[in-house]
Amino acid sequence: MKVKAVLFDLDGTLLPMDQDVFIRDYLGRLAGKLAPLGYDPKALISAIWAGTAAMVKNDGSCSNEAVFWAYFCGVFGENARQDEPKFDEFYRGDFQNVQASCGYSEKAAQVIAKVKEKGFLPVLATNPLFPTIATYSRTRWAGLNPDDFARITTYENSSHCKPNLDYYRAILKELGLTPEECVMVGNDVGEDMIAGKLGMQVFLLTDCLINKTGEDISRYPNGSFDALLDYIDKLQ
Repeated sequence: MKVKAVLFDLDGTLLPMDQDVFIRDYLGRLAGKLAPLGYDPKALISAIWAGTAAMVKNDGSCSNEAVFWAYFCGVFGENARQDEPKFDEFYRGDFQNVQASCGYSEKAAQVIAKVKEKGFLPVLATNPLFPTIATYSRTRWAGLNPDDFARITTYENSSHCKPNLDYYRAILKELGLTPEECVMVGNDVGEDMIAGKLGMQVFLLTDCLINKTGEDISRYPNGSFDALLDYIDKLQ
């Protein structure tokens, strides 16, 4: 069946990074931003981790955004939602400095250009744990424009997370495509390659490989950006 869309992970894929370095910088800056509001930094970071875990377990009954804030307000009280503008202010401001904790490859833009040249839809299938403002920022850090993509998953518009297969099913439903018409590209064996279970083709980008279970990756088409460009060029 003819390929119609190529789905891409963002963090560690189109945007090279050491995830641990990124998260440490991100959470440290966020805690510093909110400390003046009375949030204990350790308690705040703990709540964000737990709220993230709650989003990963989302059963689809509401948005990831709703799940996160329900947990966060359960820890800090209902009035905590009133501080959401401070989160937005952080993402517009100090969060932009976290770019220095990420890498960059000009080949990311080359890959997206190749996808468009082939007539495929590019989709940004990043785990929807961040709000739109933060997701679009990280997209730009990768040298890309959010308008490059037919769909970008964020915590506002998604009700599942990777590695839940319902996350991928929701994208397929939104685009009106079958799994066989799609390719998933990512760097995380557990979160991205699982799309193959639905019938998608997959490609494992190994530049910032995450393979928590030590799986044999030879079963997947894999390699660097150059290998990915070659792979996409051969797609039909």
